[in-house]
Amino acid sequence: MTAIAFDRSLSATAAQDPSREARFNALFGGYLDDLYRYARWLTGDPGVADDLVQETMLRAWKNMDRLNDKTSAKSWLITILRRENARRFERKRLQPSGIPAEELQDGHRDYDTSTEAFALRHALERLPEKYREPLLLQIIHGYSQKEIAAQLGISSAGVGTRLFRAREKLREMLGELAA
Repeated sequence: MTAIAFDRSLSATAAQDPSREARFNALFGGYLDDLYRYARWLTGDPGVADDLVQETMLRAWKNMDRLNDKTSAKSWLITILRRENARRFERKRLQPSGIPAEELQDGHRDYDTSTEAFALRHALERLPEKYREPLLLQIIHGYSQKEIAAQLGISSAGVGTRLFRAREKLREMLGELAA
């Protein structure tokens, strides 16, 4: 992203408060190259990287007064950029396929009867319900921690703790079977 493109995007608001522009440039001006490199690494596309950096700098401009610790300006910008990249995927809408559903192959597979699958099913059955339920919601149904928290009526951090403990308990149980 060029400094000219960024300067144009801020010209209207910067004209209202020239000291704000000077503070902004002093705080964030030196990080444009680092932001661009990171955005390029995230996206692999120079045009998208430019857009991400510009969106990041606009958000930083709007929220500059919220930055409490001026020494963490670079990490603050990186966090904004990473969140902007995530927003890019939230806004993306997939186009429906033109292939009729009848023509799609059945992805159904037969029930796995291997010893490993039996051991895993047995370990899952022995797992306490409070750990098994969030684990299955995440792995089988693909829910996020926030979605699981809403379904179970607990905090997102609580879900994370239960998922961690569920995996640890499964490791222990499966380790006992392997020994």
